[in-house]
Amino acid sequence: MATRTLVSALAALLLATAHAPADDAVPKVRVESIRRAFHNGEHNAFTDLVRFQDKLYLTFRSCPDGHMVNPTASVIILTSSDGREWEQVHRFHVEERDTRDPHFLVFQNKLFVYTGTWWSGKTTIPVSDYDLNKHLGFAAWTEDGKTWQSPVMLDGTFGHYIWRAAAHDGKAYLCGRRKIGFAEGPRGEGHAVESLMLESDDGLIWRKRAVFQEIDGDETAFLFEPDGSVVAIGRRGGGNAQLLRSRPPYTEWERKDLDRYVGGPVIVKWGDRYVVGGRHSTKDRGPKTSLCWLVGDGLQEFAELPSGGDNSYPGFVELGPGRALVSWYSSHEKDESGKTMTAIYLAELVLE
Repeated sequence: MATRTLVSALAALLLATAHAPADDAVPKVRVESIRRAFHNGEHNAFTDLVRFQDKLYLTFRSCPDGHMVNPTASVIILTSSDGREWEQVHRFHVEERDTRDPHFLVFQNKLFVYTGTWWSGKTTIPVSDYDLNKHLGFAAWTEDGKTWQSPVMLDGTFGHYIWRAAAHDGKAYLCGRRKIGFAEGPRGEGHAVESLMLESDDGLIWRKRAVFQEIDGDETAFLFEPDGSVVAIGRRGGGNAQLLRSRPPYTEWERKDLDRYVGGPVIVKWGDRYVVGGRHSTKDRGPKTSLCWLVGDGLQEFAELPSGGDNSYPGFVELGPGRALVSWYSSHEKDESGKTMTAIYLAELVLE
């Protein structure tokens, strides 16, 4: 099941720490204990991390048939007391659907895992048959981390590709992108896609709160401040990501273009600073998983994690003062037979 194979060669460690920002106003970060956390011979991708009831949880998608839409995909959930020794506590799939992009939410004393699912039929379908209008959100949830309810269909999400969730003031909020007007047409993702903030009282039944991207809607991570204001990072297809801000009732949004593409974004608070992570498309080395400080309205990269090829979608959880754990997936390594593996990785971050 989970492995603890160390891959923190000196070269990888130097790579991970070579991108500290030049600005002395932000702290430098040391990346250590880089390790492969999970590999089962399948395509393992799209991670998230959370702390719930004094334990850490790690989730990701695993599929024997690869990255694309397949009914053989499932969501795996691991738990750990220290971030080093992990055990599987739950695994679920949805019939005739590809479970993708699992994300955690702690809400109303429950731990939710949300997954957006593509309809796939009984066998793998061709790309030309992908249809955003057939998307449907599902969840797994637990009150104690041991007994899980799943898969639970999320009412109000049909035709929406759900993504990261957040909670504030007794309500849960979820990113859901959909075709404008549920228009009929090939594939489903493209310019004519809007992103919605969905709202829920119980984490299972959802309704529209607001549209925050009227076109080019894509993966978006929300972070709520104590006063209810929200800051978000929104992917925009293959273009530069956007920094988004809003205040209740979230009907008006301020949008600013960032200096880079961010695939599979995450935004979290580490102490009193903001961390943004995701896939960075470098010009000379291909896609890399990177972490940045959000300083004002700009990004300052402080770490590039060992990664390559199919990679990114990081999770982040604070371990203690000045320490954090980050997860991501990557296909930069090969197995003993020389075949490219797509595995789950972990590293510890230390403020210097």
